[in-house]
Amino acid sequence: MPDVPKWSAKGDWFDTCKCSIPCPCCFAQPPTYGDCDGVLAWHIREGSYGEVPLASLNVMALGSFAGNVWAGAKVAMGVFIDERADERQREALRMIFGGQAGGWPGLFAKLIAEVRGIEYVPIEFEVADDLASWRAEIPGKVLASAEALSGPTSLPGKRVQVHNPAGSEVGPGTIATQGKATADRAEAFGFKWDLPGRSSKHMRFDWSGPDSV
Repeated sequence: MPDVPKWSAKGDWFDTCKCSIPCPCCFAQPPTYGDCDGVLAWHIREGSYGEVPLASLNVMALGSFAGNVWAGAKVAMGVFIDERADERQREALRMIFGGQAGGWPGLFAKLIAEVRGIEYVPIEFEVADDLASWRAEIPGKVLASAEALSGPTSLPGKRVQVHNPAGSEVGPGTIATQGKATADRAEAFGFKWDLPGRSSKHMRFDWSGPDSV
């Protein structure tokens, strides 16, 4: 990839989806109901694409698929990019999240068979420092929020987590904090659903490229 500069991006990712808790995709298994609709959200805490800074920018996507995505099922997706990004930042985000810049997103992009479009929109993104909750919203289009999962035997302040998940959307060796969606609502790119109370998970990502995963 001679025209792609060195780049890196670190931050937070989460999803909310149709599956029961916990999401089987996290374990590289088929979705609960055989198919899945979900919201994916990324917040870049620090990063750059060559000399182009990426810190504080957000990306969201809507995705739908049938079957086990880790066993060959393909995803239809629509992508939202933070409207605060200038043209150079928009191009950098399109290259990274579209897979053309390599790294882990280059591998993840192979799961996507259809991109229904890209829109530049205001994206609100929040993650509690203690991972008690997370939330992202595109006013009028998407709302995804969750609270960290807890139960009668979970220790106070300790999160329910999966280490080294077999089906990590952000790459190998991550920690998935399990949650329960308080909102999972979308209407855009031909997708429409409202599925609160189901699965959500948060992970941190650490990517670089173009020649590393």
